[in-house]
Parts: sequence; C-alpha cells; structure tokens
Amino acid sequence: MVRGNNGQKIFAAEFHKREYITRLSKYKEQFFFKLFAYCIMDNHAHLLIQVNNTPLSEIMQRIQQVYTQWFNRRYGRTGHVFQQRYKALLCNKENYLLQLIKYIHYNPAKANICKGINYKWSSHSNYIGVINDGVADTDEILRMFSENRKQAVKEYLQFMEQKSEEISLRDFRESEPEEKIPSQSGRGIQFGRISIDEVIEKVCFQEKVSINEIIRKTRIQKVSDIRKAIVLLSERHCDVTNTLLAQKLNLPLSMISKIKSGVSKRTDYVQEIIHRFQERISE
Repeated sequence: MVRGNNGQKIFAAEFHKREYITRLSKYKEQFFFKLFAYCIMDNHAHLLIQVNNTPLSEIMQRIQQVYTQWFNRRYGRTGHVFQQRYKALLCNKENYLLQLIKYIHYNPAKANICKGINYKWSSHSNYIGVINDGVADTDEILRMFSENRKQAVKEYLQFMEQKSEEISLRDFRESEPEEKIPSQSGRGIQFGRISIDEVIEKVCFQEKVSINEIIRKTRIQKVSDIRKAIVLLSERHCDVTNTLLAQKLNLPLSMISKIKSGVSKRTDYVQEIIHRFQERISE
C-alpha cells in the first residue's frame, strides 16, 4: 500500500489515477512483475504484486519516483509526494490471495466512496471484462475458479458477493524492502509435520473408505466432503503444493483453490472429519 505524504490527496482527480496506472503498466513491462489486483483511491493505493527477478523495493522506488516527478512538475512544487515507506505485506497462501483481492476491490465501498464493488479505478473491471487494458493479470486468478473464462467470471462474482469472514492485514507479515513476494511455485506451501499421503491414509481409515473411492470421480456427497477435509487438513499439517494435492485427489487445480478459499461450501460433516482427525493426532 502506498499513501500520500501527510494524508495528501495525491490521486484526487481522474487524470492523477490514470497517470499512476500508466506508470504501473510501463514498469510491469520493464520488470516483468504481475499485478493481480489494484485499487487507486484519492490519498492511497493498494497493489497486489508478484515479483519476478527484480526486488519489490526497486519496483516501488521507480514507480513512486516517476510519479513524484510528474506530480511536482505539474504543480510547480518540490518535496515528498508519498510517505517515505510503502507498506508491503507477504501473501503466500492461495486462500488468502483470493481474500486479499476481495479486500482490495471492496476498499472503496468500505470508505463510502461508492456502493458495492463497481469502482472505476480498481482491477475489478478487468476481472469482469469491462476493461481489457492488460494492466491487471487476471487469467491466473480466474483459472482458480474455472478453466472456462465465462464460468470463471461468474464464480468470481459469486465469490465477491459471498459473505465471508473478513481478513485482517494482521494475517500477513510485513516484508523487508528487499524481500521478494513468493512466485507462483511458492504459493500454497506450508511446512508441517506429516506427509499428504499420511493424511489421506489416516482420513480414509478414520472414515472407513478406501483410497480408491476417494480418487475415483464421483458426485457422492460423503466422498466430496472427505476430499474437502483432506484439502483443508493439508493446509495445517503438510508441505504440499496445490498441484500435487490436485493430482493426489484426482481433482481440478481450480477446485483445490475453491476449497481453500471457501468458495466451495463446507458441510458440518467436513468439520466433523477435521475435528476427529485433530483429536487423533493430538493423542
């Protein structure tokens, strides 16, 4: 997050916001970073960036520097435009990634700038196809909902409208200026105490089903719930990527993301499975 010095409205007019987005687009091409979400308010902006090889600190320094120069020239002034230090938080879990996008897109509504989510200067317009300027990188995120773009947009909107427990920025740790936000291969990874194979075996034994039943394509609710429980337990106890988890459970990668983010509804039975498992391993 970047903020105007002393709360100054550095993006007060539409042409200010347009200029800042232009700078973002320029340095995206130069530094090959991904911009998954953004929201430009009057006195601050939220950016969800995934870096490549260039450190976040260098990217932000360039963007802030060129905007400051442009702003000062336009108004015949000198000095700081932004607060000295931007606020950088690390997001390294896919379920938080979707929640963070939701948080960013709803920021104007929370500030009573607009009703709902349809704010002109956020990447929400990119996600629903109203704007196709390529500034926001939406494809990877939408594929978490569905491989079919039309269906993905529909499910994205359902997710945005769905009431869920609000995340707090305290859920993320603050990064150092030189620290890189993890790449895609690093998202969805947590370090735990047991392997995913062991989780699958223990849950199947606990619920009296075979592993073959779990990996077979079926719409049986019990099997679906057991899979969901395994996905959620893997977050707490395993070091496993979403890709490997999808392979182990014979599920689409997008379904793993939906389960973790809460897009896919959790039944009471799912919670019971998790509770029983937790009790067993704590004995």
